[in-house]
This record gives sequence, C-alpha cells and structure tokens, in this order.
Amino acid sequence: MARGEVHESEAAPRVSSAGQGSLVRLRPIQVDARPSNARLGTCTREFQLFTLFCHHRALVHPAPVKSRKAQAHLRATGEHPLIAEGAVMEQSAVISLELPQNVIALVPMRNIVLFPHVLTAVTVGRARSIAAVEHALQAKGPLGIVLQKDAGVDEPGVEALFNMGTVVSIVRHITSADGLRHAVCQGLERFCIEELVEGYPFLAARVRRIGEPVEVSTEAEALAVQLRERTIEILSLLPGVPAELAHALQATRAPSHLADIAASLLDTEVAEKQMLLETVSTEERLRKVLQILSRRIEVLRLSQEIGERTKEHLEDRERKFLLREQLKTIQKELGETEGDDQEIAELDEAIAKAGMPQEVETQARKELQRLKRMPSASSEYSMLHTYLEWMTELPWRLPDDPPIDLNAARKILEADHFGLERVKQRILEFLAVQKLKPQGRAPILCFVGPPGVGKTSLGQSIARALQRPFVRVSLGGVHDEAEMRGHRRTYIGAMPGTIVQSLRKAGARNCVMMLDEVDKMSASLHGDPSAALLEVLDPEQNATFRDNYLGAPFDLSRVVFIATANVIDNVPPPVRDRMEIIDLPGYTREEKLQIGLRYLVARQREANGLNEEQYEITVEALNSIIANYTREAGVRQFEREIGRVMRHAAMRIADGIADGEQPKVRVEAKDLDAILGPAKFEHEIGLRASLPGVATGLAWTPVGGDILFIEVTRVSGRGQLILTGQLGGVMKESAQAALTLVKASAGDLRIPAAMFDGIDVHVHVPAGAIPKDGPSAGVAMFVALASLFTDRPVHHDVAMTGEISLRGLVLPVGGIKEKVLAAQRAGLRVVLLPARNEKDLREVPEATRSTLQFVFLETVDDAIQASLGQRGAGRPESEFKLV
Repeated sequence: MARGEVHESEAAPRVSSAGQGSLVRLRPIQVDARPSNARLGTCTREFQLFTLFCHHRALVHPAPVKSRKAQAHLRATGEHPLIAEGAVMEQSAVISLELPQNVIALVPMRNIVLFPHVLTAVTVGRARSIAAVEHALQAKGPLGIVLQKDAGVDEPGVEALFNMGTVVSIVRHITSADGLRHAVCQGLERFCIEELVEGYPFLAARVRRIGEPVEVSTEAEALAVQLRERTIEILSLLPGVPAELAHALQATRAPSHLADIAASLLDTEVAEKQMLLETVSTEERLRKVLQILSRRIEVLRLSQEIGERTKEHLEDRERKFLLREQLKTIQKELGETEGDDQEIAELDEAIAKAGMPQEVETQARKELQRLKRMPSASSEYSMLHTYLEWMTELPWRLPDDPPIDLNAARKILEADHFGLERVKQRILEFLAVQKLKPQGRAPILCFVGPPGVGKTSLGQSIARALQRPFVRVSLGGVHDEAEMRGHRRTYIGAMPGTIVQSLRKAGARNCVMMLDEVDKMSASLHGDPSAALLEVLDPEQNATFRDNYLGAPFDLSRVVFIATANVIDNVPPPVRDRMEIIDLPGYTREEKLQIGLRYLVARQREANGLNEEQYEITVEALNSIIANYTREAGVRQFEREIGRVMRHAAMRIADGIADGEQPKVRVEAKDLDAILGPAKFEHEIGLRASLPGVATGLAWTPVGGDILFIEVTRVSGRGQLILTGQLGGVMKESAQAALTLVKASAGDLRIPAAMFDGIDVHVHVPAGAIPKDGPSAGVAMFVALASLFTDRPVHHDVAMTGEISLRGLVLPVGGIKEKVLAAQRAGLRVVLLPARNEKDLREVPEATRSTLQFVFLETVDDAIQASLGQRGAGRPESEFKLV
C-alpha cells in the first residue's frame, strides 16, 4: 500500500428510522493506544481531511435521502451519498472467523465512552484491537466498544473492563502510514459482558444486548423537553459552536436518543460518562444528564459574569488613572493649595466618623484648626498630620459583641489543642461568665509554662471562640516605659506605645490582646515598663488609659487581656496580683506522640509540599524522635525534627520525579540515624547509677522537669566537704545536712566510725556550666553518701526528690508534676517522693502514673530501704487513692 492510500470498508452505514438525527461531539480523536508525538506526526493528509469530514459534514447521522438521484445511489451501493463523498476505501487484509451467537469482538478504550445513536471517530493501535476491527469489517458485523478501568493496562482482562459498553458498526475506516486504524463508528445499543471467550486473536466476549424501551412514558417526554431546552441554552453560552448542533437536537425526538446524544456532548470525567452509559432507565438517565448539564450552565454563566466584571474593573481603573493624571497636571498649574485643602477635608470627615468621645473630638478638632493655619512645607505640619491620622484610625466605637457559643468554643479548643483538660475547663468557665454577663469585668488570665506548650495558640483559640480580633504584643526585652505608654509628641519620630499600636492593628476596641512574655520585661534608667502595665491590667484604671502620644484617654475596659510567662517568679508582684495564674505543664510522651500524629506531621507535610500518598512516618519513628532527639517540655524541637525528616523525604521524592518515577517514602525508626544523625540524648542512668556513690535526683527548671545526678566520692584529707558543680547556697546547706545525717546514722547503716577519719568527701553535680540551686536535693545527697560509705549501688531505675531535716524527716518540695514527667522521659520506673507530696500526684496524668511506681517517704530510713535495700520498702503507691 502506498503512503497516504485510503481503503474503503465494505460495511455500509445504516440510516436511522424515521429520520432521527444523532449528534457527534466536537472533540479530538480518541486513541486507545499511546503513540509518541513522532508517530502521530506520520498521519496522512488524507486522514486529516477524513477527520474534518467526520467532525463537520457528519454532525448529524445521515439525514433521510429525499432526491431521486441520492435514493438510486443508496439502492445501488448501500452507501449514504454524503459519506460516500468523504473518502475512497479499498479492500484490506482481514481476519475471517465465525463467532458464536451473542459473541462479539471487543475493543477496549482507554479514555472514551461511546454512546448509542452517536457517530464518533476513534483510533486503535494495539494488535488485538486492530484484529477486532478487521474481523468486524470482514464479517460485516457489530463491534463492542468498552471502557478500561485503568488506562495504564495494555492487555486488559475482564476484571480490568467495565461491565457495560456500546455495540457499534464501523461506517468508514482508513489505515495511516504508521499502522494505526482510524474508524468512524455509529453507536447502536448497549450491552453487558457476561463472560470473555478465549481462542481468538482479539478480545471477544459473550454479551447481552440491551435494547431501547418500546413505550415512552409521559415523564420521559417531559424530561426530554427540559433537556432539549437546557442543551440549546448551553450551546448558546459556548463560542464558535456550529448551528447544525442546535438543529440536530431539535430534530431528535426520542427521549432515550436525546439523553445519549446530550451525554456525549458533556465535558465531564470519563467515569461520570460511564455512569450515564450504565444507567439503563431512560427517565433516570435524563435526570442525571439534566443535573450535570445544569451544573455546567451555572459554571459557564459565572465564568461569563466574572469576565465581564473583570473587564469593567479594568476599564474603571484606566478611567481613574487618566483622571488622576489630568488632576496632577491641573494641580501643577494651580499650585498645591487644592491638594492641601482636600487633605484637611478628608481629616475633618474622618474625625466626624471616628466616633470619638466628646472630650477627645474637641481636642482633635483643635489640632485640626492648627493644621489649617500651618504651611504644608513646615516640619510640624507632617507631625501634626500623622497625629490626626492616628486619632482617626483608632477604634473609638465599641462594636457589638457576637454571641458566645460554648459548644462551638469547646470544639475549637479540642480541635486546636490536645490534652490540657484543666486549662480548657478554666477557659470555658471564663467564656461562660462572659456569656452570662457581657458587660462584666473579665479576669486577666496568665498562662504560665515552659516554651512550646501552646500558650500563644490558646489565646488565639479564645479569640476564635469569642469571634473577636486577636493581636499579640511581645513584651520580651522591653525595658523602657515609653515603649508601653508612647513618646510625647515633642520628640522627633514620636509614636504611640505598643498597646495603642496593637489596638489600631486589631481595628476593634473589644479585641483579644495577648501580652506575651511578661516575665521578660526589665527596668532601666528610662523607667519600669511593668509600672505602665499596672494601669493597663487594672480594671479600675484601664477605662481611662492615657497614652503619652495621644494625650487623650482611651477606654481599654472591653479588651480581653491574656498574658503568658515562662517563670511566674520573674513577674513583679504587683503585676502578678492583677492576674489569674493558670499553669500549663509540660506534655507527657504519649501527649507528644498524639500531638505529632494529629497536628505536627500534617503541618510539616503541607509546609514541605508532600501528601499522604508520597510520605509516611511510623509511630515508632515518632517515639524515637521524642526519646532520642528531643528533651523538652513542649513540642517545638519535636516539630523541627519532624521538619528535618520531611525535607529529607522531599529531596528523595523530587529526585525520583526527575527520573520519571513516583516514589513513596516511608520513614521508620531505623532510618533516623541516617537522616538526623546519632541520637542527641542517651540514657546513661543505668551506667551512672550502677556505681556506689551515685544517685539520681529530680529537678525543676523553667522549661520543665529534668533529672540530676548526684556523684559522691571520698579521698584522703582532713575531713572537709568539697562541693562542685556551681551549687547555690541552699544546695550547699543540703549537702552539709546530708553528710551530718549520714554520720549520725552510721550505726544504723553499719558504717564504721573510723571510716570518716582522715578523708575528704567530694560532692559533685555534673553539667558544671549550669548554676543549680533549690531545696529538693537533700534526699538524693543523703542516699548518694549512704551508698558510698556502705559500698552498695543505688538501684539504677530509681529517682528521688525531697528535702531532709537533721532529725531524718523527709520534707515536701514543689514541682512534683514536672519532676514526675522528667522521670518518665528518662525511662525510670520508681520515683521516691515525700509523703506530704502525695496529694500533688493528682496533677499527674493517669497515663503517666500507670507507667511508674511511687514510694512515699516519711523518713530517710524509707529512702534507704527503697533505693539500697529490697524492693517494696516504704509506703507503696497501692495505698495512694485519689479522692
């Protein structure tokens, strides 16, 4: 066959009865193979003309033949005269096989659904599909077109095909130079695949044909009228649509035919079209097509409206730009007086609309009159103009408070934060009081806790629950009172204080204002900022707060103030007295894991451009990050380490995509060493505590609890006590008391009295670069000294806290919750606590208490038995009952 030669099929077209027209869709040819661009470029010019013919001359199924000449041509050749004009075909190589009854050849399509009564051009390129087309042409029989479930499968079986397809007849076909078969197919009716039939060079199946309904219901006719109108409507919204489409729709009367034709016209997903094909009921199919068509019409209308508005906006901007240029030219000719007058008029109008109190408005208008008398070139003119702008832009009016929904507030708190049940309960109580008495004085809450536990985000959640603007004022490092109260206008570059600036930013007088890091303020030669904060936080005074820059009172009584601090002891007592302290302790390991799973992993995945299909991190990996790469009360470092893992995965995924792959990264605990490096924190408790003279204590720090090793040794000397490790005065006295008590208890501990002669005792607390002090290391020092002199090591899984007296009593200490959490993080199993601190365990989460054994100490004898003796000494936790 010569290049560009066209073949004629023996399959003659059929003309629909009663002159029913069938509409083809104007869209590119659908190909069931995946040829390259070079392969597609070899299509012959004859087929391009043939495609144009199919899309434009065959917009409708061949119309009824009326002329005598055309009827004679139809009787003689079996061809419709219009189609006969399109191409000249010749006999091609075919496969001659007989198929059993109800068995037809199938051509699976990757991305096209054919409907009955629709003329569609398709291209086939797979060997079995070409064989099926050859067979249908040779046998002058039907062909089955069915959609694949997965377009990537080259040899689909029955499980890879949809169950319903369309029986078609091949009207015309040609073969291009690259071996592809191009055919125009006329849809006839639906079919269902019952089973595949083997033994043929093409895909064959036994099918059950589904015919059209004989009777048409009244509902179907009514739906067809609506569908015809909606289809004409959508065609009118599309540019460049041939008029023949509308005529063809008007000529189609059978409701089932109309539904199939309209479905083929829809620009929708292939799966949705397959759903329409599988809808056998005419009424149901008409309703579904109407629904999809209506949705598309609304989208097109909205698109047109947006386009028109955009065009109008651009024209308006061009017009305003032209007017401004003309105004500049006029002002240049006349001078600047008109511009100055306009600024004065704008300020006058802004003062009238600002809603200032009468006293403040009088002051503002007085300054405005001064501004009118000043020349615009004066330096004071700009200063006064800036002042009046500040006065007019502040939220003087009090907006209406939106209603408070406690259920919605509860959902917001639960969605934004995990754990912190007591804190959430107090916030809900605060909101309940606000709901019952909106005009009452709100208490000033102060969230105290280590970094990263959610203090700032809790304030944001309160603002969301109250439906008010949220603004944050950072007080860390503030050392000048003028930063809070503003500078007087006599200074060049004077500005209002941070409180007024934040109100302007919030734009509402009833905003939620967070005073962050109130414990980081410090006094200096320029004044004490905490003194200015006293007026802000005092409900008796903040209704007339006076900023130095404004020189006028401003009402802060409706602002909801929330403060945060890491160490409440660093907050000045007068400021602390005006606030209600709410402690936010550190998170347990289980809480950190849940926070990571619920919030941090998703947030870091989105921040690094990943999705769930591309990336997965196991629970074991998250637990390993918590235990080996972080040691904090909050979750900030935890999130940073998750981000490092995500970035490593993002690089691997990007490299894979560049190589044409679609990799998925799964990070397990064993992968962390290669990604994050060696573990930053090692559990050295067993190694240290396995030696005599070493005890594990528990300490409280501003960032949560921590473990503290007490190391004791003896050397030849003159009976001195040597203390190292930057110990404070209180810890030095605890060491003195512990040594004295060991000497006094030498008989009970079976320590020879002569052992204390001619030696010096050296007490060291590691991490010497960090200053340490506090009254809770007495028990640990006593146990370490007893371990040294009795030559018995302390149990490696025991930690302790508590102070001692010279009479051997164990005294209570603070920070029990943080210390217990630190013991759990360090992998300890037994915690020795003063008996009088038993009540403080109520603050410890049940999940943490269940993993630890608590021994409550009355005297140092209980500590010796629990740490050096047999297990079970002291009063065990089984006696501890929550009330």
